[in-house]
Amino acid sequence: MKIGTQVRRPHGRFIRAAVARGGSTAGLLALAFLLAACGKTPATHETPPPGLGALLTLLVPSQGAYTGAYIDFGDTEDNVTLEGIEAFEADTGKHQAIIAFSSWWGEGRFPGLQAEIVMAHGSVPLIFWSPWDYPYKEAAGPDKFRLDSIVAGQWDSYIDAWADAAKAARKPIFVSLCNEMNGDWFPWSASYYGGAEVIPDTNPPRYAGPEFFKRTYRYIVDRVRARGANNILWVFHVNNYSEPYEPWNAFKEFYPGPDYVDWMGLSVYGEMYPKGKWDEFEDMIDKPYAELAAVDANKPMMLTEWGCGEFPNNGSKADFISEGFEGMIKSYPRIKAAIYWNERWQNSPTQLYSNLRINSSPDSLEAYRRGVADPYWLDHPLYR
Repeated sequence: MKIGTQVRRPHGRFIRAAVARGGSTAGLLALAFLLAACGKTPATHETPPPGLGALLTLLVPSQGAYTGAYIDFGDTEDNVTLEGIEAFEADTGKHQAIIAFSSWWGEGRFPGLQAEIVMAHGSVPLIFWSPWDYPYKEAAGPDKFRLDSIVAGQWDSYIDAWADAAKAARKPIFVSLCNEMNGDWFPWSASYYGGAEVIPDTNPPRYAGPEFFKRTYRYIVDRVRARGANNILWVFHVNNYSEPYEPWNAFKEFYPGPDYVDWMGLSVYGEMYPKGKWDEFEDMIDKPYAELAAVDANKPMMLTEWGCGEFPNNGSKADFISEGFEGMIKSYPRIKAAIYWNERWQNSPTQLYSNLRINSSPDSLEAYRRGVADPYWLDHPLYR
């Protein structure tokens, strides 16, 4: 699928273009905000524990992990339908404990109908909540929802209304806020907000881009909690490898602290493009898993996105899927949920497809069905 002349990628990503970032207006504004407001570690806040006020509390499985999926929900990733969910489950042979979809700020509303469909189906919504405006183009830099405008209070009424609607759901909802901030493709990327610039008089050094991200993340979470939306489970969601891959862009630099995070999330993809380098599942997760686990030793982890394209001339998607399911069980015990990214899109100018759907081939479908059939993968959420 295409939006304008850009090529669709998972989670609204597009083929990356080189963008000059040095000395950007947004970066200078962000650095000014930091120098004025967060020269020291922000004070801790007192809020009710996550889940308080909800009719149900979602449990972290003591045995096994939740299975889930994003199911090709259209250009804005929010066209959630019961028919789409049931068709995916018919393919997999398993009910989904978690259903993921997006809520981009440019849509101007909480996705209440989508959340209702998911919850009525007996699943937990995972909402990718992204300060991003139409036409949702990658590598275009910050738009009207730039981070400095958020912390300045310009979008408080939107945040409050979104929080009020989320609270009204009265059930647990995962929210991945500003996902993959350690990449360079989304408008909230730290590269646009000072990046590697060192904040004066900080020891150890604190970097402008990650610090401004943390300030914005905390601001939004605090405001949502102030509205009483304590049914939200906040997911700190990073890409498996940072771009650029530099010390200032490491996972730990973005972590807003345990008071602001309920789950740790990781995107892990195999090959997504026809001419790309084939990577095995272990290569994509091993080092990032260890790095994220070290950021917080106590939080449960999830693969917030995982998947692989069907390119038989390069490697076996079926093997990637099988190795993923087996590896998460045997080698990565802190992963307590895994959400498969089930989408297909057409690349330009080649017009070749990137097909991450589980039914892209009989072998891939069989590998997914066989892997998810293991009782380790829980098909319904656990509550108390």
